[in-house]
Amino acid sequence: MSDLATRIVGFVSRISDGLRSLWSLGHSQGRLQASIRQAELEGLQFAFYARLIAIIVVSVWLAWLVPWPRDLYYGAYAFGFFLLGFIPYRLRHHPHSETIKLGFIVLDVTLVTAAILVPPPASLGNDWPLQTRLRGQEFLYVLLLLGEAALTYSPRRVLWTGLSILVIWSIGVFKIYSQPDTLRFNDAAAEGALTSAVALDISFKPAFVGLTAWYTQLVATSLFTLLITLAVWRSRRTLLNQVEAEVVRADLARYVSPDVAEALASRGGTAFGDPATRTVAVLFADIVGFTKITEPLSPERTFALLRSFQERSCAIVFRHGGTLDKYLGDGFMATFGSIGLQPDAPARALACAFELQQEIERWSRKRSTRGANPLRVSVGVHCGPVTVGNLGGRERIEFTVVGDVVNVASRLEEVTREIGGSIVASEDCIRATGDPEWLTRSQSSRQVQLRGRQQGLLVHIAT
Repeated sequence: MSDLATRIVGFVSRISDGLRSLWSLGHSQGRLQASIRQAELEGLQFAFYARLIAIIVVSVWLAWLVPWPRDLYYGAYAFGFFLLGFIPYRLRHHPHSETIKLGFIVLDVTLVTAAILVPPPASLGNDWPLQTRLRGQEFLYVLLLLGEAALTYSPRRVLWTGLSILVIWSIGVFKIYSQPDTLRFNDAAAEGALTSAVALDISFKPAFVGLTAWYTQLVATSLFTLLITLAVWRSRRTLLNQVEAEVVRADLARYVSPDVAEALASRGGTAFGDPATRTVAVLFADIVGFTKITEPLSPERTFALLRSFQERSCAIVFRHGGTLDKYLGDGFMATFGSIGLQPDAPARALACAFELQQEIERWSRKRSTRGANPLRVSVGVHCGPVTVGNLGGRERIEFTVVGDVVNVASRLEEVTREIGGSIVASEDCIRATGDPEWLTRSQSSRQVQLRGRQQGLLVHIAT
């Protein structure tokens, strides 16, 4: 492994770590807020579509229930209700969209209350007393606004909707209650004690208005508002936790392999990294002649070369389900089957090695058209039992694999320079795939004596 590459990467890493610590927290918080805002916008969109469905259903119901031409009167209210939903939906990206939405909630409640309490003109065939507008169950339509507010993940909007219903509906009720021709229990009781028969007779008169139903509506609305607000608050907390977990997972994946980040995020760091023994395929890759290639290059261009190599390499490793164990100057170490059991780990490692060579060859040809030096990568692959788990101290740990398999894979990568191959895979790795096709992809086989080992090893070589 090249010392120059190690020094360059270490120097640049120390600088970037210092800068990264200054903006990473704010950057993560910004992405968290952006993700939450996106979820809220999706909730607004869903609420608007739910409103459209409700308008269609209610309009069809009223068209069937209400005779012509009085249904046109209520159709105008339905169209107005659509406009009151469409305008804030179109302005959802406005800087003051929240204030706009709260204002339109008041207009929504006012419109629905007016549709219930204000009678259509007498010319449309309705001459019932105004007080009869409080006799039906149409108040339930007002409560639908609480359901719409709940779809936006905003407890504040639910509370504001409930408060608006309490105030505006109460104003409408008292407008009718205070009419001169309204019959009230208090007025009748002022003339003398009411018998049950008299009270029943009064309650059936068209102009009678009692406050018992209004009291019930206030209590029910308050309880509904409280319960829905708590439900939305809990849903929002769940949403925030999910969004935060996704942001943490995305941030973590920038520093460790995605499968490690996924395991850490899903398990919360508990029971992850406990030592375990399993069969793992290990791949080492290194740029051949890196020192000579980078000798005439500036540190900036050398760093750019390393970064481009690492981006291409790790993409291929991840595509084959591997784990990027660590970068090693101008090379890297990858494992297959270290996070979880992968019965086809040897085949994944070999497929990764051959695709890596193909990608480097394409990249090298592209570099040659610019007059840059071509690149060649040497790869060693071995498979066998290793111990996987966390290593390190209390301040910093690293998930890695340990065992003789790792040492052999590293030595196989080194021996490529001596035997003239680009990929050297052990017989154990080829045999573990259970597929004889991998033998046909190698040009030769031979016994090699690896540095630091007494016994020779049968390997297969691909150029």
